[in-house]
Formats: sequence, C-alpha cells, structure tokens
Amino acid sequence: YEARKLAKGSDLRTDLPKYRIWKDGKLVEERSDICDLWTDDMQAFLIGCSFSWEDLLEQAGLTPRHVEEGKNVPMYDSNIGLVPVGPFRGHMVVSMRPYLPQNIQAASEITGAFVSAHGPPVQVGEPEAIGVADPLKPDYGDAVEVRDGEVPCFWACGVTPANALRNAKLPLAITHAPGHMFLADITTQDLKTWQVPGTWSSRPAKSQC
Repeated sequence: YEARKLAKGSDLRTDLPKYRIWKDGKLVEERSDICDLWTDDMQAFLIGCSFSWEDLLEQAGLTPRHVEEGKNVPMYDSNIGLVPVGPFRGHMVVSMRPYLPQNIQAASEITGAFVSAHGPPVQVGEPEAIGVADPLKPDYGDAVEVRDGEVPCFWACGVTPANALRNAKLPLAITHAPGHMFLADITTQDLKTWQVPGTWSSRPAKSQC
C-alpha cells in the first residue's frame, strides 16, 4: 500500500481525502480510511490527473474556472467507449474547462505535454458529440460559469476507471471519490518526463481538438 515511486512512506489506505467503496457494482459507502478493508492480495493502480497541470494553466493566464470559483472541476459521463478487457468496460468520464477560442490552442499545448496526466483535450466546443447534453449540469463535481464567447473544452478524467469497475460488478472495489485524489511528492516537471507505454487513443473520431 506504499506508492514508493510517487511518495516514499505513503499509505494508500489513509492518504486520500475520500474513498468510495463498491460492492457488486454498487456504491455502498464513502469514507476517509480503508485500513480495515485492505488485504495483502490487493493491488492499487494510480493514474495521472488533470489537477497536475492546472498550476501551469494559471501561470499562463488560463486559470481554470473551477479554480477561480473555488469549486471542484465539473465532470460528465460521455459516450466515448472504452476498449473492453474481460469484465472491465464502459465509457469515458470527461472534465470540462471553458475557454475563449483564442486561448484553446495554448491550453491544449500546455496540457498536451503531460501524456501521463490525460494530455490534451479529447473534445472542444461540441459537447453533444460526446454525449454531454448540458455542460452546466455535470454528473460529478460542481457546475461552473461558461461566459459569453467561451466554449467548453473536455479532457479525459480519472473517474473513468470507477465506471469500468462499477460495470465489472466485482465483489469489492475501492476508488477515490471524484475530486479527492492522491497527492504525490514528485513535481509537475518530473511528471512531464513520464511516458505512457504502448499506443493508445482517447480521441473520438469527430473530435475538434
């Protein structure tokens, strides 16, 4: 339960602000400690998070709206299908940050440098193309203001694995609660050098990125 590469001395059973407990595909509980549920045969997986590069957006004058408003990032269930593996399948969850059209390229370039933390947007300006009916009504997190002239930009989100786990209907699975992630000791610049092995794509065919 120690994430040695990310934070020596860490404890994944207690170091997340909030956990979600899933049994047979159903969310049964949220809690801040999972020590009593952890067994020696369990394996934890940690993936990159868009929160890792939000300080760089802020430094570039592109502060995400939810940061400005002191809220959690808005997240949505999309229609972007996941590649099924065994019992694990479902659809991608996406997060949204609104930007003026002239700022989208800069935001895409900044985030695109972090392939291990979701990379560039998966969709820009056409929420309905990925099954998001109303950007002002997120499925997770908090709604944020989308101002006149701005367009919603969507990134892959780390809540996605929870959907796959839910659909797998495992007897027991534990995930982070949306917006309550593990904070590592490595720097943003360290993360920038990490590569994702293999070939993958999270871009739907009609993406306008």
